[in-house]
Amino acid sequence: MSSSVPDAAAGGLESAGETGNEPRIIVLTAPSGSGKTSIARRLLAAIPALSFSVSATTRPPRVGEEDGRDYHFLSAEAFRKEVADGGLIEFEEVYPGRFYGTLKRTVDAATRASPTLLDIDVVGAARVKELFGPEALTVFVMPPSIAVLEERLRNRGSETEDTLRTRLDRAAMELSAADQFDTVIVNDHLETAAEETIARVKSFLASTP
Repeated sequence: MSSSVPDAAAGGLESAGETGNEPRIIVLTAPSGSGKTSIARRLLAAIPALSFSVSATTRPPRVGEEDGRDYHFLSAEAFRKEVADGGLIEFEEVYPGRFYGTLKRTVDAATRASPTLLDIDVVGAARVKELFGPEALTVFVMPPSIAVLEERLRNRGSETEDTLRTRLDRAAMELSAADQFDTVIVNDHLETAAEETIARVKSFLASTP
């Protein structure tokens, strides 16, 4: 699948702020290996009303991953169709030939009483903030350093030297964009970072934009 995937149709997005349902979107973003998925799990456990938006991807599932739970695993053709039909609110070729995106249907029901949590890449998070403005809280999870990030990625045991270098090169770009987001959480200690994130999210959900 090339990077010439058609532009996401924006027509279906504009209604999000016109329903009167006060959308509330929580976005966790970070370079791969920063721990945002672990923080997302703790956030979901701490705030039962929060629902998780499962991303779509063209990459194949890893061992132990399940379609519809970890990702919506789509073929290149199915992903293109979602793009053409306006079914994605954002998408990005995160790594060569590997597209990720957020299905519009997973955030359509997001309200103050039933907010939605997105765990997505940095470019996608910026797009969601652009679309939803003050109705979205973007939280950037930052590793203590690139060296720590590299260690975490190596410890996964799923990276080759080539894929590791690709991830670290992208991470450097993503870290430079941290100040574009509403909140930056340094994940030096997972439990502390999770507590800080939970407190920030609860404050956001209790506030009025």
